[in-house]
Amino acid sequence: MNRIATALAIIISTLALSTIVRADDLKADPVHSFVVFDVHHFNAGYVYGTFAGPMGTVTYDPSDLSKTAFDVSVNTDSIDTRNANRDADLKGADFFDVKQFPTMTFKSTSVTKTGDAALSVTGDLTVHGVTKSITLPMEMTGSGQGMRGETRTGFRGEFKINRHDYQIDKDPDSAVGAEIHIVVAIEAVNQ
Repeated sequence: MNRIATALAIIISTLALSTIVRADDLKADPVHSFVVFDVHHFNAGYVYGTFAGPMGTVTYDPSDLSKTAFDVSVNTDSIDTRNANRDADLKGADFFDVKQFPTMTFKSTSVTKTGDAALSVTGDLTVHGVTKSITLPMEMTGSGQGMRGETRTGFRGEFKINRHDYQIDKDPDSAVGAEIHIVVAIEAVNQ
């Protein structure tokens, strides 16, 4: 009788484990991922810029978006505002100080599903050596098959930070606004 009970327990355990949906580990595709920002300039217009594609990983469970996690970094040396002199200033010690702080990072600490494809993502953003917890809305923008048969999944978030919170204080707010508007778009591929 014990052998039959043991065999049944093994069969039930195996069936239960086979129905568990595992989260996918995705790798950000830096060629198809973007960080775009804008900042008010002399209280008049806006300066726009980009950082070259974010790198890192996304853990994604399509059956439970709350299990999604982000661990992403950006090379600060890749900043591009379409003006070489301004870019050199931004890379220097008065702003991003790319020699001392070569990357910006974001690592999520919690993700809450807020809609069918909508998430509220809280995590640690590190810029200029300073780490602050932020919460941003993120949407899962879709999933499709790439040219090599790989599965691609997109995410997009939009948020604002205050540059003074990250000790980027060189210019007065009248020259360079304190508030930085950032859009992050990640297209991630199954590993």
